[in-house]
Amino acid sequence: MFNALYFRTFITLVETGSFTLTARTLEMTQPGVSQHVRKLEAYLGRTLLRRQGRRFTLTEAGRRAYDYALRLFAEHEKFRHALDDESIHSGECRIASPASVGLMFYPFTLGYQQLHPELTVNYTFAYSAEIVKDLLAGRYDLGLVTETPRHADTDLEFELWHHEPLCLVVPADFRGADFSELLALGFINYSNGVANAARLLRGNFASEFRSMSHFPNKGVVSEVGQVLDAVARGLGFTVISRSVLETSPWQRQVREVALSHPVYEEIFIVRRTDVDLPRRYEQLLEEYRQQRHAELYGLQEAPQLPEE
Repeated sequence: MFNALYFRTFITLVETGSFTLTARTLEMTQPGVSQHVRKLEAYLGRTLLRRQGRRFTLTEAGRRAYDYALRLFAEHEKFRHALDDESIHSGECRIASPASVGLMFYPFTLGYQQLHPELTVNYTFAYSAEIVKDLLAGRYDLGLVTETPRHADTDLEFELWHHEPLCLVVPADFRGADFSELLALGFINYSNGVANAARLLRGNFASEFRSMSHFPNKGVVSEVGQVLDAVARGLGFTVISRSVLETSPWQRQVREVALSHPVYEEIFIVRRTDVDLPRRYEQLLEEYRQQRHAELYGLQEAPQLPEE
């Protein structure tokens, strides 16, 4: 029969190298330590130790049993911490977001995990509509979305979490800045690109802008992280969040057009109303939000969102 206690005794024996020290560490008798090892060998059907008087060496099966035991107890600790909803730096987080959010937030979670090794983040990139559907199916615990459904499911709760500045981005050698020049250049689209562009252009060219359908379509790419490749080649302009611009390998081959009226991409937290999330989610999200706020605004207050 499987007995985790036998594996614990075996780990301690290998690490101390002594039956006497193992007995003292585990507050057992030395014959009790020997009995645990014999029962573990019987359970596995393999000899684990080569005994040489009071000394011993591990067999190949012994080395593999030791490695397995270490993984077994590490997984056990991770599971135990995952059950602790009050722990802020341990357990599992299951999160999904669009690429426009994840291009910057996901690397942050990796650094966060390095600081807190007991924490595991399982991250999925998906479109906002897919995230909403998959949350209801229980595939994630929390989503970050850039748009909310017109008829939100009552089983879900949406909360405004952060707003990221939108940027009008043109080829580096493009010197135009007025509406007619943008119209002549044409638009490079991506998922949610039309909605973002319409909001930004309406906010800055209210007397001229009517619809994105008036702009020549110069291409569409499904991944927002790739859209600046087309812009860098002079094929058109686009509108993306600043986090996408700052993480893009093409940021030096494009230019952001200065605008008088800032417009923002709103990012919402979405979760199931019937699930109480552990505190580790709140801590992770708040630390990123504070860091991003400092990068964007320094010590200043975040600007108020304009009325739309």
